[in-house]
Amino acid sequence: MNTLSPAPLRLASVLAAMLGAAAPAIAQHHDHAQHARQAQDTSKPEEHAHHDHGAMSEATPVAASAAPREPIPAVTAEDLAAAFPDIDHHAMQHAPAFNHKVTFNRLEAWDADEGIGQAWEGVAWFGTDTGRLWLRSEGERVGGHTESADLEALYGRSVSPWWDVVAGVRHDFKPGDARSWAAFGVQGMAPYRFEVSATAYVGEGGQVAANVEAEYTLRITNRLILQPLVEVDLAAKDDPAYGTARGFTGIETGLRLRYEVTRRFAPYVGVVHERALGDTADLRRAEGESTRDTRIVAGVRIWF
Repeated sequence: MNTLSPAPLRLASVLAAMLGAAAPAIAQHHDHAQHARQAQDTSKPEEHAHHDHGAMSEATPVAASAAPREPIPAVTAEDLAAAFPDIDHHAMQHAPAFNHKVTFNRLEAWDADEGIGQAWEGVAWFGTDTGRLWLRSEGERVGGHTESADLEALYGRSVSPWWDVVAGVRHDFKPGDARSWAAFGVQGMAPYRFEVSATAYVGEGGQVAANVEAEYTLRITNRLILQPLVEVDLAAKDDPAYGTARGFTGIETGLRLRYEVTRRFAPYVGVVHERALGDTADLRRAEGESTRDTRIVAGVRIWF
């Protein structure tokens, strides 16, 4: 008969000892799991009892939920009429407010070869938000002599929150002999906050002219403001008596920097360039006049 060698016997003895030590722990683990399930099962009747008690409490009528001692009356048609009366919209409208504003955008002076020069450009309006009387004037003096001056009286009607149409008359005092024009055009705020004025004029003898002006207000600080300006003049036919020819007659560009001491009073300095164009420049050369001029100006802007 074969006998086991000492090494296998020792290995079998070690395995038997390990299994013997692990058996109580495994049995204990199963016992704990069983006790946990039993405890869980025993807790279920209490939970059911709790839910049943809550359901019984909800089903039991409460004395506070009974009908009120004084029932709320139903809303009648008279109640609704008193709460929401008819509104007379015409009675709520206020009479249109009459306002006015006078602004001198430019009251300026400069030093020229011909002498001290002055210029003005102002606008005033009187009326309501939708209908206004507009007065516009501008001109120049050099060496004590008036080179140009005009006055416009226009009625303006608002056609949108940003634009007015205007129509009226313009009277030129200078240059040359005085003359009058019929005027019509538009003025307002273009996209990107450009202030634009475009006006056409029809004069005696079928003379037609136009002026387009655009300016922009660039607020550097709350009080320091830079204002560029471009103004272009046109004529539909030659007018040698007044030194203009058909086409674009002239252009003026300016750049003014003002400081608002108050909102109504703002001194400024700037640079202005004027230039005659096309055949109008040829007419001026023939008369021995300059066709362009650049000057440094100083002035004040006021309104009231």
